[in-house]
Amino acid sequence: MAGGKKLTREEELLLQDFSRNVTTKSSALFYGNAFIVSAIPIWLWRIHQMDLFQSAILFGVMTLVSTWLVAFAYKNVKFVLKHKVAQQREEAVSKEVMRKLTEADNKKMPRKEKDERILWKKNEVADYEATTFAIFYNNSLYLMLVLIASFFILKSFDPNINYILSVGLAGGLLALLSTGQR
Repeated sequence: MAGGKKLTREEELLLQDFSRNVTTKSSALFYGNAFIVSAIPIWLWRIHQMDLFQSAILFGVMTLVSTWLVAFAYKNVKFVLKHKVAQQREEAVSKEVMRKLTEADNKKMPRKEKDERILWKKNEVADYEATTFAIFYNNSLYLMLVLIASFFILKSFDPNINYILSVGLAGGLLALLSTGQR
């Protein structure tokens, strides 16, 4: 920090809410979901008539690469959406928190503490909604890209090349699209 000033705990928490870093819980959720959605195209082995055991290494490597790309996209989309959701939900969350505080008869609570509770609740709601939408949006887009690439664009390719390119291109395009400004 410039001038040797240390940040207070409140300032650190506020900065954490606006950083691109995700919590360990969110990261585990992202990688778990990304692994599941990245493993779905493995079922194409039956359609493309690929041998499951001969292609196991190929499936494993491409699933891991795709998992990383999809999780990267989740993080980027969540970061952008969190701030938009927070702005949209601010008024409703403020009303809800104030109603709960008046029901609990906390009229003597300082205004600063009320504002902190509103900010905390707003960030919690925005984080949850942005996480769930980022997962839904990216999963849908990824699977659509895999299907289009696999069955329409790359249908005449060798099954192994088709799988590698369709999964790789879908994951790469998803990661690329997630870095754009919204």
